[in-house]
Amino acid sequence: MTKPDSAATELKKKDLLGLEELSPGEIELILETAKPMKELFTRTVKKAPALRGKTVVNLFYEPSTRTRVSFELAAKRLSADTVNISSSASSVVKGESLIDTAKTIEALGADIVIMRHPCSGAPHIISDRIKCSIINAGDGAHEHPTQGLLDLYTIKEKKGRLEGLHVAIVGDILHSRVARSNIWGLKKMGAEVSLVAPPTLIPSEAGKMGLHICHRIEEIIEEVDVINILRIQKERQKELLFPSLEEYNFVFGIEESKLKKAKKDLLIMHPGPMNRGVEISSAVADSDKSAINQQVTNGVAVRMAVFFLLAGGGQNETIA
Repeated sequence: MTKPDSAATELKKKDLLGLEELSPGEIELILETAKPMKELFTRTVKKAPALRGKTVVNLFYEPSTRTRVSFELAAKRLSADTVNISSSASSVVKGESLIDTAKTIEALGADIVIMRHPCSGAPHIISDRIKCSIINAGDGAHEHPTQGLLDLYTIKEKKGRLEGLHVAIVGDILHSRVARSNIWGLKKMGAEVSLVAPPTLIPSEAGKMGLHICHRIEEIIEEVDVINILRIQKERQKELLFPSLEEYNFVFGIEESKLKKAKKDLLIMHPGPMNRGVEISSAVADSDKSAINQQVTNGVAVRMAVFFLLAGGGQNETIA
């Protein structure tokens, strides 16, 4: 396992495309920067002028509620101007290419473009062709870096550390960009990672990444500190990879009966949206072990931190 190096003092990158390319120090910098951002939430006026005069564009080629709204709130709390563009309301429907759309947005004065796209690598293509910053809000089954970062932040906030923890990622790992960002981030920060899923939902490269693979949470429930539960992504599955949702729930769904031997301080997480009664029971989702709502709150703080750092903010620069 890679141990975190000393925290970086600045994020020396134009874009945030994935956690695979970040150093442990850069990840730590983002997590530490998110702390004062979250403190803003306790103020009467929950805004800071750090991005005043900047324009942030949400460019979403896939449906989204949490991520899009979270980015928009994060930008507004730093006083940026925000614009939302969906593919159905853009010139894409007239045949405009992705690159031309991005260049048009840049020409209109965008400083930061947040992009979600169904094709893996789409944000990388754009980042090489325009000067404004690109934040990957999820590209295909590749990565979702800000979700990975907010998950790391939530774990560290609840547990006080990342290094040495045992985190189980349970569910549709094959199609999950969240899983990949979590794996990269957790491994870089010194955590042990186990994957729990049917063999058909385990990516072929998992064994090469030093990950423990098992097919029932009961096998490791006494050891894990965190369970991060993934949604079954039926919309991405081109073929049936398990017999039925009912059978999946019976074998892999996280419910109270499977947590009887778990540690008392076990942390339950889910990136949302949840399929209650499929990958997670309502009793578990709403229990005192769950940090699902905190993840949503922390997502705004982490995205504020990313905006601040990409816009040139330093660790010692005030956001007040």
